[in-house]
Amino acid sequence: MLSILIPTYNYNITRLVNDLHLQAGGLGIDFEIIVMEDGSDTFVERNQRISSLSHCKYIYLEQNTGRSAIRNRLADLAQYPYLLFMDCDAAVCNKDFLFRYLPFCQGEVVVIGGTAYDRGCNNPSYSLRLKYGRERESNPCYLLKNHEKEHDNVDNFTTFNFLISKSVFNRIRFDESISGYGHEDTIFGHSLHVKGFVFQRIDNPLIHKGLDDNTTYLKKTSESVKNLYRLYRLGNYPFLAEESKLLRTFLKLKKYHLTGLVVLKFMFVRKMMEKNLTGKHPDLLVYDLYKLFLLCKYHVSSDKLTV
Repeated sequence: MLSILIPTYNYNITRLVNDLHLQAGGLGIDFEIIVMEDGSDTFVERNQRISSLSHCKYIYLEQNTGRSAIRNRLADLAQYPYLLFMDCDAAVCNKDFLFRYLPFCQGEVVVIGGTAYDRGCNNPSYSLRLKYGRERESNPCYLLKNHEKEHDNVDNFTTFNFLISKSVFNRIRFDESISGYGHEDTIFGHSLHVKGFVFQRIDNPLIHKGLDDNTTYLKKTSESVKNLYRLYRLGNYPFLAEESKLLRTFLKLKKYHLTGLVVLKFMFVRKMMEKNLTGKHPDLLVYDLYKLFLLCKYHVSSDKLTV
């Protein structure tokens, strides 16, 4: 009935798998848990222990295949018609986590369970990631507000914790041509859109444990924005702007030839913005503008990017 699929990289997966295994065993359903180690060099010996659990399979890949390819390989190995994908840096926070997904295991479905963050975690070194996660990724009001707009049901697709019919997945799959960090989830949402599928959200989160510190998160943000621009330049994704509010806003600036002016302003305010975003109380409006300014910068200097 249910294949639980977990790509992992340099992360201790044993607690997550044990919690899932305990829940699944009590449901009286056919299930399997497959963990695929993507060229990791830490926690490998610990993670191998999960293969001793019933219905669990551990696979180690010598070479890192990337975020898209490993998910496709996991789906190919799955023997059941419903696939539950989750990231390795997740933790179970509800004793009925798997049970909440069971009513949706019928027909062709795509269901996002959601993301949560530890309430007691307030380390200022992770302030940006925590604030963004709490106010955007795990905020039902924010997500509902976005879904009520004209781009209903396509924005903010996330692969952190989602259920999908294998029949649907096989028609979508992750685009393995995407290189660099970020937006394989955006493109997956795009592909759902193209094929005429919509996804639904339910209140069934996992806790996001593997947080990046502020400096690391800003670096990943820069990589992600650059990757978004590369995907836009390729021209292979006709609905990409509908999956990315950031790209929609950039295209409006581009239409009115304002990107150069934005980049000029960015030169003067960038350090102040980064000081705010790596401080104790980051402003998410500043973060949104920072990403927009970066996107304009990559556009203005696009001759230096490999597309």
